[in-house]
Amino acid sequence: MADIVQVRRTPLIRALRVYSRLGRWVLGLVIFLSMVATAPPSAMAAPYAAMVIDARTGEVLHSRNADTRLHPASLTKMMTLYIAFEAIRNGEISIDTEVKISRNAASEQPSKLGLKAGQRIAFRYLIRAAAVKSANDAATAIGETLAGSEAAFARRMTRTAKALGMSRTTFKNAHGLTQNGHLSTARDMTTLGRHLLYDYPEYYNLFSRRSADAGVRNVPNTNRRLLAAYRGADGIKTGYTRAAGFNLVASAERGNERIIATVFGGKSSTSRNAKVAELLDLGFRRAPSSAKLRRQARPPYQGNRGLGTQLASADEPAADGAAGKTIRVSGLVKTSLRPRRRPGAAEPEAASVLAEAQTEAETETTTSEIPAAEAPPKLDRDVLQASITAAIAEAEIVAAVAEQTAAPIARPRPFVGLRPMARPARLATNQTAAEPEPVVVTRLSTSGGRYWGINVGRYGSRYQAEKVLLRTALAEMATLDGSLRKVVKTPRGFDANFLGMTKESAALACRRLSARNITCETVGPS
Repeated sequence: MADIVQVRRTPLIRALRVYSRLGRWVLGLVIFLSMVATAPPSAMAAPYAAMVIDARTGEVLHSRNADTRLHPASLTKMMTLYIAFEAIRNGEISIDTEVKISRNAASEQPSKLGLKAGQRIAFRYLIRAAAVKSANDAATAIGETLAGSEAAFARRMTRTAKALGMSRTTFKNAHGLTQNGHLSTARDMTTLGRHLLYDYPEYYNLFSRRSADAGVRNVPNTNRRLLAAYRGADGIKTGYTRAAGFNLVASAERGNERIIATVFGGKSSTSRNAKVAELLDLGFRRAPSSAKLRRQARPPYQGNRGLGTQLASADEPAADGAAGKTIRVSGLVKTSLRPRRRPGAAEPEAASVLAEAQTEAETETTTSEIPAAEAPPKLDRDVLQASITAAIAEAEIVAAVAEQTAAPIARPRPFVGLRPMARPARLATNQTAAEPEPVVVTRLSTSGGRYWGINVGRYGSRYQAEKVLLRTALAEMATLDGSLRKVVKTPRGFDANFLGMTKESAALACRRLSARNITCETVGPS
C-alpha cells in the first residue's frame, strides 16, 4: 500500500515543481519589463544616424539612417543663427541693436547665459552666446526679437528649412529642447551646416572660437575638445538632450579639401567626438584632392512673411496662404493742377485748349461709373477761358524778366598757381633693399626639459598608429594637451608617440593612461 501511495505522489510533485519554475520565470519577466518601462531616458540609447559629405560639391561620402527623423537637440541653434545672419544682412536688425530680454527667455532651462527678465543686451552678444555657449535663453531672445514670439519664429524656421531643401525638418522652438514634433534628420542638418559655411562666411568664424565674450561674461565653446584635438576642425555645433543623445555637426578643412560630418545619438561626448573624427578621416580618404566648388543657391529673403508685414492685393492671396492686407481707393480726384509751360514755348490757341478740356471733361462724365451725388461739377467755359488768358500773360512776364536778369556766361581763368615737380630720375631707378625672409620654426622646442614623451604602442600601419594617437588625445586632454603626436617608422612597425613633454608630465600621463588599461611607457633621453 505504501508503494502505491509513493507512485501516485511522484507525478503530482513533479507537476508542482514545473509550475513553480514557470511562475518564477514569469515573475522575473514581469520585473524586467517594469524596470525597462520605468527606466530614465538616459539609460536607453538614442537612435544613431550619421552623414558625411564633400562640402565643396555636396557629394555624399557616407550615410547611415540619414533620413530618419530624430531629435536634433541644440543643433537647432544652427537654424536660429542662420536666420539671425539673414536678418542682419537684409537690414531687418543691426548687430548692435539693444534687445530687451523677456520673462519667457530668461526662464529657459540650462545650458543658458543667465540673462534676467528686463535686461538689455546687444544682439551681437546673443549670437555669440548661442553659437559658442549654446545658451538656450540667448536663442529664445533672438527668436522673439526677430518674429515677436517664439512660436512665430519656429514657423519662420520651418519655412526657411523648406526653402533650404530640408524637407524632413520641423521646428517648434529656437533652442532645441525636446518638444513634440521638433524633429530633423542627419541629412537635413548636414545641408544646413553647408549653407552656414558658404552663405554667411563672414560669421562662420564664430564656430571655431574656443571662447567668446558674451557681454555678461566670457563663455567657453561646447565643441572645444574636438577643435583642439582634430587637425583642421573649425566648427560647427554640438547638441545634447536625453532623448537625442550626443549630437554633433562638424566641419574640417585640410588643403583644398573640406568635409562635413554629422552624428546623431552618441553615447557620450568622448565617444561621439571619436566617431566624428573617424567619419572625418573617412571623408578625407574618399574625397578627391581637387574638386570645383559648387555653391548651393541661397534662398530668397522672406523675413516674417505671413505675419502681417507684407502687403498683397485683394484678388491675389499671399504665397503661403495667409491673407494679405487689402488697400481700397474710395472717391476720385476732383481737380488736377497743370504744370506751367516753359518760357518761350509756342502758345497754343485758346480755342483748341478749351475744346480739348471740354472734350476731356465730357468723356470723363460719360465713361465714369460714379453715382450722381459724387459726380464732379461741370466746367464753366468763361471761367476756363479767363484762366488760360491769365496763364499766358503770366508766362510772357516771366520770360521777359528771365531775359533781363540772365547772368553772363562764366569764362574759365588760366591757372597761375604752383605746379608739382617731376620725380628726380635717381629716385625712379633706386631699388629698395630686400628684407630677409622670416624663418619658420616647424619643430617643437625642447627647451626647459621638454624632451620626454610617451609611447602608446606599435602598430602594423601608419593609419592605425595615427588613429590610436587621436583617440588617446581625445580621452586624455588634461595631460596630453600641447604635446606633439608623432608616428615613427621602425623595422618592426609604426610607433605611436607623444613628444615634447617634461619628465614629470610624461610620467603622469602614463599613470593616468595605465589606469584606463591603455598601454603606455615613457620615452626619454638614453
